[in-house]
Parts: sequence; structure tokens; C-alpha cells
Amino acid sequence: MAQQCYYETLGVERGADPAAVKSAFRKRAMQYHPDRNQDDPAAEQKFKQLGEAYEILSDDQKRAAYDRFGHAAFENGNGASARGFGGAGAGGFSDVFEDIFSEFMGGRGARRGGPGRGADLKYNLEITLEESFHGKKAEIHVPGSVACETCEGSGAKPGSGPTDCGTCKGAGRVRMQQGFFTIERTCPACHGEGRVIADPCADCSGQGRVRKERQLSVDVPAGIESGTRIRLSGEGEAGPRGGPEGDLYIFIGLAEHDLFERDGRDLYCAMPIPMTTAALGGDFEAPTIDGGRVKISVPEGAQTGKRFRVRSKGMTQLNQKTRGDLFVEVQVETPTGLNAEQKDLLRQFCEAGGGEDCCPQSQGFFQRAKNFWDNVTDGR
Repeated sequence: MAQQCYYETLGVERGADPAAVKSAFRKRAMQYHPDRNQDDPAAEQKFKQLGEAYEILSDDQKRAAYDRFGHAAFENGNGASARGFGGAGAGGFSDVFEDIFSEFMGGRGARRGGPGRGADLKYNLEITLEESFHGKKAEIHVPGSVACETCEGSGAKPGSGPTDCGTCKGAGRVRMQQGFFTIERTCPACHGEGRVIADPCADCSGQGRVRKERQLSVDVPAGIESGTRIRLSGEGEAGPRGGPEGDLYIFIGLAEHDLFERDGRDLYCAMPIPMTTAALGGDFEAPTIDGGRVKISVPEGAQTGKRFRVRSKGMTQLNQKTRGDLFVEVQVETPTGLNAEQKDLLRQFCEAGGGEDCCPQSQGFFQRAKNFWDNVTDGR
């Protein structure tokens, strides 16, 4: 079977410059890479053809021979590695695969080598409802790692410094050839940092960081809700040997309040009122979260569960000047511990009756109950 022209395989003209050849190979190699086409056996064959074409056309001498003699220039042993990935042509065969592996590992231009980033920290901060309403500046104590002052975070003994790793030559990664594929992995000698410390700092044992509790000031904004997360950039664990710090995440929790329950920007308050106030009507004062009071007028015949809405007396809204509402729900309280005179007055009230006009809910319920019992008896 006749072999396809290398220029056609890469999709470039015969006069294409090295940059165009490299760009075309990289684009098609990404398209047909076996890791991206595991269910397509033809993709692996295409990938091999691309590698073969690029190895020839990226090398000036091999390309000149191919332009003159075609595929015959590499038959019978001519051309050291025309059918594999063993060589690295003048066009930079290895750096093209570095780009490809970089994309598979998280995008072009990804950081390779160097000290790792410090871990992120989590801190749970419980505040009161009043503190959520007003906002506050909280002082917290955070245990964690900080940069070693003796070596200034380098991990090396003062007067010395890290040196390039001899195994990976400072790259932080090493490559291994396994048949057709080139495997890239973190350097086992320097653990991906690219540098090693021959004379470590005595205070931090070469880590570049030590354990220390820090005191931080946190601005808690007014209106913040339970479960909200505050991020403090660079306030997490110090990175090893001068690596960047992680972040500190503060999770806000609200302590249970004695009077109010919060639902978003609104507050709810359950107010017990005497049976007489519920029956005859009257006024009472309800507390507000800002420390004030608000007058509630109860109409005659108020029942448990009746809710009164007081506008703009709820919680502060985050990053806004407006407030939510306060909902006051009355709970009619049954008197206890009555003396003889009080009991006698209640008996007189019951004997006076009043029927449905006095207790409409009770009369309605008992009428429905009577109908239910009558239906059950008739059905037997």
C-alpha cells in the first residue's frame, strides 16, 4: 500500500516553514491522541502517522532527503528513527509533546516545578444575631504553619540556598519511554519542586515553615447569614520552602436567639398574650432586633397563630441599606394556678354561654364531629 505524503498527513504545503509544520502537528496530535480516542482504534494509527511525518519534516536534513527521494530515502535502514518517537528533530519534537502533556494535565502554561502551594484552612466562627444585624470586627486565633523566620521560608540554612535537582535538572518532572508512549511523572527526588536543599535549616528541618498560632482580625459585614463563607486570600498554611500561602475560609454560623428566629432577611417572634387580651383586644409591646420596641394592637377575638407584620424591623440586608420585616405571632395563653375567686368567675362565664357568637371555632368543630358520629351510626 502506498504511503501517504508526509505533507498531506500534517495538512501543510511543501514550502511550509518549521513553525507552520510544528503548529499543524500539534493541532492534529491533540485531535488524534489515543487518550482522547480510546474507542477509536484508527486514531492510534493516525497518531503514529503524524509522529512519523513530523519527525521527518521537523529535521532539516531528513526533510531535504524526503523532498528529493520521497519515502525511499528512509527505506533499508536509512533514517535513524523514521517510524517511531525515539528521536527529537531539529524542530523541537520533545517540546511539542510537553505542550500536549501540559494540556492533558490542566492547560497550557501550567506551572511545572517549584515549591508547592500551602493548604487552605477552614475556621468556624459563631456570631450572635445582633452581631449579624450590626456587623462586627472579630478577632480570631488560627493555628497553622507560617514561614520560618530563620531561613525566611527557603528551608536552607542561612548563608546557603536550594540548588537545582540533579535528577530532573530543575524541571520538577521526569519522562520515561514505555514502548510507543512517553510517560511523564513527578520527579521522585525533589517531589516536583525542581530544587533540593543540601544544608537544611535547623529550626524548620528544611521545610521552610513552622507551626504557629496567629491572631487575625476579620470584618464580618452587617446582614451576613449562617453558612456564608468569607475568604481571606493568603491567610492559609504557608507553602513549603517559600511556596505561596493557601487561603483561609471562615464559615459563619449564627447562635440560637432567645426571642427571634431568622428566615433570610425577615425575623419571627412568638409573643404570648393573656386570654383576656385576646378576647377583649388590647395593645402590647414587642421587642425589635435593634434594641427598640414596637406597639402591636390586638383586635378582639384574636386567636393563637394570628400574625402581625411590622415593616422594616427585620434584619439588615447584606451590602444594602434596606431591612426585612418583623413578624409577630401571638400565642393565647391559658391561665394556670387560679384561685377560688378566679375559678368562680370563669364558671360564671361558662354558664352565661354565648353560643356560636362567643366560640365560633368550637361550635363549628363540635357540629362537624356530631355529623361524623351520625354518619358512622347510620352506616352500621
